[in-house]
Amino acid sequence: MKVLLQRVARAAVRIEGVRVGSIEEGLLLFVGFGKNDTAADMLPLARKVAHLRVFPDKHGRFDRSLLDTDGAALVVPQFTLYASTQKGRRPDFSEAMAPAVGVELFDAFIEAVRSTGVRRVEAGKFGADMQIELVNDGPVTLLITTSE
Repeated sequence: MKVLLQRVARAAVRIEGVRVGSIEEGLLLFVGFGKNDTAADMLPLARKVAHLRVFPDKHGRFDRSLLDTDGAALVVPQFTLYASTQKGRRPDFSEAMAPAVGVELFDAFIEAVRSTGVRRVEAGKFGADMQIELVNDGPVTLLITTSE
């Protein structure tokens, strides 16, 4: 599993022009699932995201977490995180999880993030063509994987 985490001042996701989720200060989480991921991966990664100290303290050091700041999370499915560009000019997505299982894990990850105590969790829709708007704060962007 991979999560591309971005600290944001605000973010929103739209489907066919309709806003389906939005947050103010918090984390935008692009989430991708590999074909070997399982439901057991969801809670440990959700806890890592909720407790990762990526927000500044009064001295500007990364010393506060999403939970410490009472921030929100916007979770967006992103199978392209598993793209391989090693051969040719077209990305290969063979390492990404099949959609039928991926949608279940996406829903499980959203619930896992909620279970950590994050006050507000919004989400995109698995398999939808989405438009994402964001104001990156910092910028702070981290790639987190289940192998870390």
